[in-house]
Amino acid sequence: MDFLIDYMLDPAGAAVVLFALFFGLLTLGTPISIAIGVSSLLVGMVYLPSDVIFFVGAQKMFSGIDSFTLLAIPFFVLAGNIMNKGGIAIRLINLAKLLGGRMPGALAHTNVIANMLFGSISGSSIAAAAAVGGVMGPLQAKEGYDRRFSAAVNIASAPTGILIPPSGPLILFSLVSGGTSISALFMGGYGPGLLMGLSVMIVITIIAWRRGYRSEGRAGIREVLRTFWAALPSLLMVVVVIGGIAIGAFTATEGAAVAVLYSFLLSLLYRMASWREYLEALKSSTVTSCSILFLIAASGIMSYVMTIAGIPDIIADGILSFDNPIVILLIMNISLLIIGFFMDLTPAVLIFTPIFLPIAQEIGVHPVHLGIMMIFNLGVGSMTPPVGSVLFVGCAVAGLRIDQVIRPILPFFLATSFALALVTYVPWFTLALPRFLGLMQP
Repeated sequence: MDFLIDYMLDPAGAAVVLFALFFGLLTLGTPISIAIGVSSLLVGMVYLPSDVIFFVGAQKMFSGIDSFTLLAIPFFVLAGNIMNKGGIAIRLINLAKLLGGRMPGALAHTNVIANMLFGSISGSSIAAAAAVGGVMGPLQAKEGYDRRFSAAVNIASAPTGILIPPSGPLILFSLVSGGTSISALFMGGYGPGLLMGLSVMIVITIIAWRRGYRSEGRAGIREVLRTFWAALPSLLMVVVVIGGIAIGAFTATEGAAVAVLYSFLLSLLYRMASWREYLEALKSSTVTSCSILFLIAASGIMSYVMTIAGIPDIIADGILSFDNPIVILLIMNISLLIIGFFMDLTPAVLIFTPIFLPIAQEIGVHPVHLGIMMIFNLGVGSMTPPVGSVLFVGCAVAGLRIDQVIRPILPFFLATSFALALVTYVPWFTLALPRFLGLMQP
């Protein structure tokens, strides 16, 4: 026992024991927030008396969620659920079908564009995968598309929703990073989000050309105008919410509340949801928000324990021992990809932002660039096994097993990884728009 304590007093040993306990609890089926809290408290008792670590742990839990900005996340979750129930998704899908109808594999391109539109408005990749996949899957099957290919397209394109604002993970990164501008992060997400969607569409075009998936016929001008007019109120929500946040008219939390009100009034206008469905959306949003907030609270304990154990410093020293910034960014990317394979996006942002942020600043990477890079990375991780949340939802919607989708999704994984490399090593994709709008220093 004394040997173990001496080993854990070393930062490297503490890191090994902490993450071993964490992943060990996960393999036993422990909920991730409980695994974070328990592993952190056990390691913390090596450095502080048990009564002190429990008291400080409780303090960190409450202080971690004591934030006005954090209220934006439950509001955006609720707005996404209302849009899913209220007929907004189908109008955006019709618009996407119009935009992607002339390309080979038109319905697959429609799926991507719809995920980009709905994901950007709902702020959730899971909501996009469920809503868009549920509609597009049967349509593609009717046209002779391979179900596995259709599911892979839906899964690969859904994470664009966490890059194209509004985005809950970007708000979370802003909080954990010590107040990085949410407006700059939101504007910085457009370029990488579009690049991610484009990379998926390039793969679709190649596969569709090889398999002979035909394009849709040309729509008449009357149909174009009617479809665009039906989708316009939904698209205006992005202008109102994101525009309001960008110009400083209201905060991210106030913008999220506006999104809830706007989506609710719009769904009432469309008359496609019953009051029972609204209650279901409210219930689902409450459960999801409570899970996220408890996860954030538990991560506060882990961050504190990692700090007193000196784990971030030893990781930073190890990575910074490589003098080449290109190599350092590569190591960070590979690390985040591996983390994304095994860990959900929210805890990964909470745990690893305090570790990677000082490293990034040391080599001259802007926090906005780092935030987008991390979210992009973890978004790619969300579509990969074993715990990719979008992967699970996409497979469930398509009625397929995960092993049936792994091979079809590989080309999309490679394409999005290449797009990630461009975002990582060419900061222009992320920083050009925020700088143009005056949200960052040139």
